[in-house]
Amino acid sequence: MFKKILIANRGEIAVRILRACRELGIQSVAVFSEVDRKSLHVRLADEAYPIGPAPSRESYLRIDKLLDVARRSGCDAVHPGYGFLAENAALPRACVDAGLTFIGPPAEAMEALGSKTAGRQLARRADVPIVPGTNDPIEKPLEAQALAHSMGYPVLLKAVAGGGGKGMRLVYSDAEFDSAFREASSEAMNAFGDARLYLEKYLERPRHVEIQIFADAHGRVVSLGERECSVQRRHQKVIEEAPSPIVTPDLRKKMGDAAVRLARAGGYVNAGTVEFLLDAHLNFYFLEVNTRLQVEHPVTEQVTGLDLVKLQIAIAAGHRLPFAWETITPRGHAMEVRLYAEDPDNNFFPSPGKILSRNVPSGPGIRLDDGVYEGWTVPNDYDPLLSKLIAWGNSREETIARLRRALEEYSATGIKTNAGLFRRILSEPEFLRGEIHTKWLDELLHRPISVASVPDEKEDAASDAAAIAAALWQATRSESQSNPASATGETPSRWKLEGRRQQLDRTP
Repeated sequence: MFKKILIANRGEIAVRILRACRELGIQSVAVFSEVDRKSLHVRLADEAYPIGPAPSRESYLRIDKLLDVARRSGCDAVHPGYGFLAENAALPRACVDAGLTFIGPPAEAMEALGSKTAGRQLARRADVPIVPGTNDPIEKPLEAQALAHSMGYPVLLKAVAGGGGKGMRLVYSDAEFDSAFREASSEAMNAFGDARLYLEKYLERPRHVEIQIFADAHGRVVSLGERECSVQRRHQKVIEEAPSPIVTPDLRKKMGDAAVRLARAGGYVNAGTVEFLLDAHLNFYFLEVNTRLQVEHPVTEQVTGLDLVKLQIAIAAGHRLPFAWETITPRGHAMEVRLYAEDPDNNFFPSPGKILSRNVPSGPGIRLDDGVYEGWTVPNDYDPLLSKLIAWGNSREETIARLRRALEEYSATGIKTNAGLFRRILSEPEFLRGEIHTKWLDELLHRPISVASVPDEKEDAASDAAAIAAALWQATRSESQSNPASATGETPSRWKLEGRRQQLDRTP
């Protein structure tokens, strides 16, 4: 097993990984940009190193800086988390060259499956159904436009190296194609350093269902079942659940077999997710492979009882998978919501700022994967994900009831959050019946909000809590001005974890 792991990420996923490391007795090394100096992952890690200014291209996307920290701190492995460099084949190659183990798939498998166009080609050879579209990156936009016209609009332009809805544009006509191509290409370059796009036929109102796979280096590939990810806003998942309310045992087996077949064909090792679109007749079509751990991995953990991060680490260390996928069946039901610092009243724009107060939920069946703390300032430089709130129950109905209760307990002042959006979703009859699709939430947000969906007393209570918190903050600030010892800006000592961490404040 490894002795020390560099976590090449930030926020709640970095916290999630370092906690797994601590349970395994592995030392954790964090990296941070200038604005993340006081972040939770930095405070909890055994060691932490600065890697540059706030822009990710100057910090979290710098492979040379990451590997320099790994070398200086004596790491023997690197975990990329998700986002940033997690699906960039240059990182596993650089790790191998530096004598480090990359906790993820080999570069060749990442290229064969992680590239959206290469994945489509491999799926076709592995007899996995695919959505009609281009098989290679677009080199001549005019030819792609002609293909879009012949296939029939609407179509999707998608980033070859993309994910999370970035570098994606829905196009309804020839007149929109040119500007959509430029915008998607520019966004893809900014997000992933790769401007290439491909074209895909847009399926009307499909469901988004994905299969979690794991593969070891000894030839065993398993499916851990599906996750339903159809509740999305502008192609970005906001609620995930397992199992899907619509997938039957027979369909689960067919999709699992297809995902395993595809992974074998690509020589895949470690954790990955094979994503499918499901039409109204329960026909499934390959969408893409995410060659990394997913944001929504906790719902699979809740229904399987497995720790997917520990499993990733064990496989990277050469261990065999201890089970066959036929033995994995869902246990109960799990659901996750992504809590963001964003303003639903201002088109969901990011809401950076200092978290003045928080109340976090707990109780039966509730899990909170956190990346923040009270008093921390949410920066405006990265994805504004704060935490992931996960509920588990014996049934979908019990899970929803627990998640509702947890969202009622949750509050944060100083910033805006999207918690109210989830309270509304969980009260919608269509969602309760499981009648959802990838455009359902976008359509819901254009409907008028009923009084029943957002009770006045909750809004009043939230306003009162915010006013009280602001008054307390002002009082604390006034006291700090009269007491220099309390005005240093230091976090309370309970966060310092003396003796557990060395913050080595040397620029690499």
